[in-house]
Amino acid sequence: MSKITGDAFNVSLLKRVFQYVKPYRRIFIWSVILTILLALLAPVRPFLIKYTLDNYILKGEYNGLLMMTIVMLVLLVLQSVVQYSHTLLTNTLGQSAIRDLRINVFNHISRLKLKYFDKTPIGQLITRTVSDLETISDIFSEGLIVIIGDILQVVVIIGVMFYADWELTVVVLLPMPILMIATSVFQKAIKSAFQEIRSEVSNLNTYLQEHITGISIIQYFAREKQEYRKFVQINERYRDANIRSNWYYSIFFPVVEVISAMSLGLLVWYGSKSILAKPLDVTPGTIAEFILYIGMLFRPIRELADKFNTLQMGMVGAERVFKVLDTQEMTVNEGTLQPAVMAGNIRFDKVWFSYVEGQHVLRDLSFEVKAGQTVALVGATGAGKSSTINILNRFYEITSGEVTIDGHPIKDYELSYLRGHIATVLQDVFLFSDTIYNNITLNNPDIGLDRVVDAARKVGAHDFIMQLPGGYQYNVMERGATLSAGQAQLISFIRALVHNPSILVLDEATSSVDTETEMLIQHAIDNLMQDRTSIVIAHRLSTIQKADQIIVLEKGEIMERGTHQELLKIDGYYKRLYDLQFHSGGIVKS
Repeated sequence: MSKITGDAFNVSLLKRVFQYVKPYRRIFIWSVILTILLALLAPVRPFLIKYTLDNYILKGEYNGLLMMTIVMLVLLVLQSVVQYSHTLLTNTLGQSAIRDLRINVFNHISRLKLKYFDKTPIGQLITRTVSDLETISDIFSEGLIVIIGDILQVVVIIGVMFYADWELTVVVLLPMPILMIATSVFQKAIKSAFQEIRSEVSNLNTYLQEHITGISIIQYFAREKQEYRKFVQINERYRDANIRSNWYYSIFFPVVEVISAMSLGLLVWYGSKSILAKPLDVTPGTIAEFILYIGMLFRPIRELADKFNTLQMGMVGAERVFKVLDTQEMTVNEGTLQPAVMAGNIRFDKVWFSYVEGQHVLRDLSFEVKAGQTVALVGATGAGKSSTINILNRFYEITSGEVTIDGHPIKDYELSYLRGHIATVLQDVFLFSDTIYNNITLNNPDIGLDRVVDAARKVGAHDFIMQLPGGYQYNVMERGATLSAGQAQLISFIRALVHNPSILVLDEATSSVDTETEMLIQHAIDNLMQDRTSIVIAHRLSTIQKADQIIVLEKGEIMERGTHQELLKIDGYYKRLYDLQFHSGGIVKS
């Protein structure tokens, strides 16, 4: 991907943008037709005024004046209708294309590997999918089509002016080179300012997203004042960038007005001189016509630099958005295997894995979980427990080795099928700002309320849900802020149960639950695990004593394995951890 240069006429980039216009070809064609029509209608009114002044007003013909007044009113209505239709169509075209592009971007982002999100600020992605996309819509509503229309209008007006009086036209256009120079300087300056604004918007969004999400940490450590001061600095940089862009406008627009006044002054001087010297050569109507032409000529030229930069910013936004779309860090869905039944026989064979090249998190990991069995993973933080779960779901790809389910490599399975048969209950439960029912079903229409209620009863959560206002229609707010940690965890258990997985993963799923709640759901967990392959990561050894196999990991390698009783007989890590928890009453996180 090339550097973001803001090249407004980057042909390859424009082609990619206009790919999203194809479904709206008719709207685009009509927009172009109306653009041409507006340019052709522009010089008509000044010509009619000139004709009326010379042929009716100066000669005192009232009937002719009335007729031309009616003609000009009809023309004005026609121009208004055409301008309204043009504005409506160009905006509809832009918003329709951006709607499709935004859907495409969201769909692409949702399929990216978690590795991409590990190194990309969420606020930056929000900027790409919201404000950067809006700048692309401006390419249609305020950019390319409007620029072409303005240029066409300028060409038509200059052509009509030369046809009306070429000598007068040359005099009027004498200040034009000064305007061109001023426009070029302004265009370069405002381009730099706009690029700075886009950069500061991204910084602002990233900061806000991260700090609003982590507001509890800020308040826990009383960092409000420090973070406030940092936000003030970011906000001031954004303000300064906007002020700089406004400063350029405040200089450029008066310069254009001065140059326009110079043309008007030259017109009055030369025209008056011609009328006095050769009355039949330049008529008062011609002077009036040219006065109107000057206004119509300088207005689009004045706005052209601004619209050109709007187009440039659209191109900058497009390049940023397409950079996200061109990201290839996606889980490749090569597999097509979708058996009617997944038994859940899991096998890790000499698996090596690293998040950062050369820094292995799993080292030559080999173990097997037979269908219907439960294996527990135990180890210190960073031992590789959660990484094992991540690669089973194909969130990350292994460096070497093989992971199979029912004898087939996981790459052979269709991705949505694979993940649809693995239900994971995490320690950090994420609930959307939606109803309890939708958080459980994840908007799956195949899961009815009766099935949800039945699962809630098995987990032991039905009673507390029914005590909430609206029951299963209660809105839990973002991240489940209106529920306790235990209640949110219970909902995650219901979510896993209703999806009826072949493989169940509990990643420290009871660590956020108090002892009383843990006892409440332990029986439900046992039922949930029955006849299912289960992988349990837990720091509370009481929850894994019934596991068919316990694997102790250290730095990505298996140090111990066996049943609870077998490991107690070994004076190793598991025995020490068990003694620490049950004899000292301590809790050690894995």
